[in-house]
Amino acid sequence: MSTFRWHGHAITRAASLAGCTALVLALTGTGAQAHSPSHHPRDAARQTLGAHDGWASYGTGTTGGAAADADHVHTVRTWAEFKAALADGGDAPKIIKVKGTIDAVSEGCEAFAAPGYDFDAYLEAYAPETWGLEQDLSAEPDDSPEGLRRTSAAAQDTAIKANIPSNTTIIGVGRNAGIKGASLQIKGVDNVIVRNLALESPIDCFPQWDPTDGSQGNWNSEYDTAVVYGSTHVWLDHNTFTDGEHPDSEAPTYFGMLYQQHDGELDIVRGADYVTASWNVFTEHDKTILIGNSDSESTAVGDRGRLKTTFHHNLFTGLVERAPRVRFGQVDVYNNHFVAETGYSYSFGVGKESQLVAEHNAFTLPKGISPAKIIKRWNDSPLTAEHNLVNGRRVDLIAVHNAGDP
Repeated sequence: MSTFRWHGHAITRAASLAGCTALVLALTGTGAQAHSPSHHPRDAARQTLGAHDGWASYGTGTTGGAAADADHVHTVRTWAEFKAALADGGDAPKIIKVKGTIDAVSEGCEAFAAPGYDFDAYLEAYAPETWGLEQDLSAEPDDSPEGLRRTSAAAQDTAIKANIPSNTTIIGVGRNAGIKGASLQIKGVDNVIVRNLALESPIDCFPQWDPTDGSQGNWNSEYDTAVVYGSTHVWLDHNTFTDGEHPDSEAPTYFGMLYQQHDGELDIVRGADYVTASWNVFTEHDKTILIGNSDSESTAVGDRGRLKTTFHHNLFTGLVERAPRVRFGQVDVYNNHFVAETGYSYSFGVGKESQLVAEHNAFTLPKGISPAKIIKRWNDSPLTAEHNLVNGRRVDLIAVHNAGDP
């Protein structure tokens, strides 16, 4: 086993990340200049996003809680303290320092289960050979196994979601600072900073079986690790997003399908705008980052001209897909390192009316995975991909994609 360190984050891996030096942080002048915070360089909790550092620096910029007075600086060690700190002072500037690892599900999934809920009874009631694959479960009454699952899921939803107000900085301090089992909801607000945290993906304790999803049915789960929903000026920096103790590789199968208990690591949706994600680690996940959650025209009205996002100097490793998957957004992806492993599907998902610029990234692909897989296109939305390296050699990603999937 070897340990790879990425600017303060440690990831233990079965093998060293060959070719990691291919990520040259000075490939463009932008990245080298952009990471200098503009204020209070000695106090990380009051640092603000520097000028020209991606889309989150546009316009009013992103300062989070840098202007917080002493009464609105909190140090928290428990989930209850964290949620109380978020609620203190409304949108007044606030700084929340996280010490140690906060567990939003410390009492386990059983704490959310409705009286009478039984998973074995659920499996028996909705097995394909019993229920079939033609009808979903939406009409099931409240006292049915599905009804009890809905009640249980609602209890978890209330417990693990944390609404982040405007003008807030959340920052990990000391060793092992992080939050596990929670969903950070950055929803309908402006000016938020999240830094220096290990964020372990929440598991959905009560996934729903949908017999009509696909030809064989499917398990569907809720809860993204972080959701930027209709919000503006958000900076995510030096965090680790991981499945941690609950990787999909260890999940069981029921009805012949993976019992999926994870959704995304980061969603940027519903008209969100001006987001920068820098120096993060995204690891051990399937559907990683979604920008724009629907092709529907009703959603498009709020997304067109928005969803402007920058990813720079991030490490993407052990992922399956969506790094990122984009609809409508204007997205810059530069100076990142992508390390593919077994099960890799693609990195850049080009969706409806997206505008993706991918430059000066490095890809480490194992033997047998073609560079043609890096891009997956659902349509002919504009795509720029230049000066990218694959296993240390410059590769025209669009050309190899077109050759492999004409």
